[in-house]
Amino acid sequence: MAYYLGMDAGGTKTNVIITDDRGVVVGKGKSKQGNHQTGQERAFQSYRESVDEALRSAGLQKSDITYAVFGLAGADREADFEILRPAIQQLGFANWYICVDAAIGMRAGTRHPYGICLICGTGTNCVGINKQGEVLQVGGMGYMYGDFGGGADLKVQVFRSVTRAWQGRGPSTMLTELTLDALGFESVDQMYNTYLDTYREPPNDLARVLFTAVKAGDEVAKNILQYQGRELGLAARACATRLNMLEDSFDIVLAGSIVTRGEDDTIHNQIAAIVGEVAPKHRIVKLEMEPVVGAIYMAMDRAGVNISEEVYEQLSTFQMDGFN
Repeated sequence: MAYYLGMDAGGTKTNVIITDDRGVVVGKGKSKQGNHQTGQERAFQSYRESVDEALRSAGLQKSDITYAVFGLAGADREADFEILRPAIQQLGFANWYICVDAAIGMRAGTRHPYGICLICGTGTNCVGINKQGEVLQVGGMGYMYGDFGGGADLKVQVFRSVTRAWQGRGPSTMLTELTLDALGFESVDQMYNTYLDTYREPPNDLARVLFTAVKAGDEVAKNILQYQGRELGLAARACATRLNMLEDSFDIVLAGSIVTRGEDDTIHNQIAAIVGEVAPKHRIVKLEMEPVVGAIYMAMDRAGVNISEEVYEQLSTFQMDGFN
């Protein structure tokens, strides 16, 4: 029996699962934040704790693992890999591979070992893998480095639009009432001065009011989401172009709360239009399963396994919190 280990290490938690070659989950482990960029020692401790817990729950040794894949937040550049490789090597697995967490998100959302993942949560990121196995990351470093979007940027756009409407520098918008309700103020004047006086910033989840406003027909909110969609589309298009995927059929997997929650298609339509100009055979799908499952699929890929329909079906409904 072959066994595979997958890790999904993010900014708040680290998840590990172990499966057999049929896709049956036989062990799991959890720990705290796993992004070395916000604390190396804590991240490395999370790697060890989650791996050890998964092995214990499976009743296995490290030597029993055929292949292990580690999807790590913060694995963005060679400088990061120079830090991460020694830490992962010390875990003691014979066969292992490190990638940015967006890559396992992509693999979780498609039944192909290639494709593109667009993440849009607090921030944005775009990672692609082509049929030759080449990996490319476009963005993920913030506004100053070319990105736009995610809750951190969208909340500013909401607050800014409300302020401009109040001052007469922009059109009136339903975002005003929605923002006041969300932040607990009776007037924009009160909100504006409170935030200035206390050096406060609006919460990232303020971005959610955009979807309510768009559903009600608000043009200001729609313009913001259209711009967000175009920016995500440009990242995916650049990724597909540089990886020579323009003639391929591939999935663009959407991950993160901004692009997976809600019923509005404004962002999705913009992505499809921008990418479709150069890569018409793409398909947009939402990530609907645990990203750590993608690490298992990738481990099987790298071990040379032709993943069966049975394995895909076995793991399609797995939830970390539902495992016994």
